[in-house]
Amino acid sequence: MSSTDAFGFELLGRDGSARRGVLSTSHGSVATPVFMPVGTQATVKGLTVDQLIATGSSMILGNTYHLYLRPGHERVAALGGLHAFSGWTGPMLTDSGGFQVFSLSDLNAVDDDGVTFRSHLDGSSHRFTPEHSMRVQTALGADVIMAFDQCPALPATNEEVRAAVDRTVAWLTRCHEAIGPTRRHEAGHWQALFGIVQGGLSQSERARCAAAVRELDLPGYAIGGLSVGESKEDMHRFAAFTAGELPPEKPRYLMGVGFPEDILAAVAGGVDMFDCVLPTRMARNGTVLTFDGRLVSRNARFAADQRPLEEGCPCTACTRHSRAYVRHLIIAGEILGLVLCTQHNLTFYQRLMSGIREAIEANRFEAFRREFLARYESNAGRVP
Repeated sequence: MSSTDAFGFELLGRDGSARRGVLSTSHGSVATPVFMPVGTQATVKGLTVDQLIATGSSMILGNTYHLYLRPGHERVAALGGLHAFSGWTGPMLTDSGGFQVFSLSDLNAVDDDGVTFRSHLDGSSHRFTPEHSMRVQTALGADVIMAFDQCPALPATNEEVRAAVDRTVAWLTRCHEAIGPTRRHEAGHWQALFGIVQGGLSQSERARCAAAVRELDLPGYAIGGLSVGESKEDMHRFAAFTAGELPPEKPRYLMGVGFPEDILAAVAGGVDMFDCVLPTRMARNGTVLTFDGRLVSRNARFAADQRPLEEGCPCTACTRHSRAYVRHLIIAGEILGLVLCTQHNLTFYQRLMSGIREAIEANRFEAFRREFLARYESNAGRVP
């Protein structure tokens, strides 16, 4: 396999700005738009690989910061990389570690060369630079690796946003110089570098950052710095604006955005890839998402409810168990309750994404979006 066909994206169709495509990697192809479950510690919390596959998930994430601290990227590499280590054979993406480092604002010190931070585990001191992030990620061995960037916390001053964009662009250049746009992993598969567009809530800064990122002609691009405290209106507006600044022939990835209404808005704006901890985190609290809205399984009104969490859902929780049983497990603190809720939530997301792809193919995405939101929001979040 040559570097020209190591990683690819084919745009299959459009419906307005909504896009239907396929992402090709050494570990298989991914239909887009796609939702990628987050496997922070080389596992999607609560699920085996077979259970994860059963949800319809095709691509997952690993977290560079957490895996660097534990068990360590060199150990993962010695064990064959993340695919061999975790048993997941499909496509994988690793983030750069930047968001986690910068979110530890009381534990880090930022300069133009990189970030010095203290581990949240034991307080030990560590240093991340663009080159080090690339070393860690190439060792981990994901199919897509993210450039090291600076995500400004919101609200941010104009000066802070400009400084973050300057560092993001400079650090991307260093990432690119360290590994190039694609590289061959020791295990034989190819890795592709995605650049990230920052810029806070400034169109001019996002346009400036996107222009600089485009110059490197990377395999794909990401939209960062959203879902960090801004309003939904701003999130939707800036996601669409930034997507429009990126090359149409390359995949566009909106980082860390996961509410269904936000995914639909971003797809309408031209985004292809999504990830978020929301479905697994909500599941661990006993909350599930359905096409009729949210269902809080621990609510007393479900104690004798023999219906499934959601009619028509093919997940194990819905085909084999009742709301009453799932509630019992959650109230009793049984691990199975969290597992079943996680299976359901990820299945819900993959059913949503499948519906989105089919709607784009049929040139009825906006109708699908309206119909979904009318049903999803009709009960004000209270599933009957």
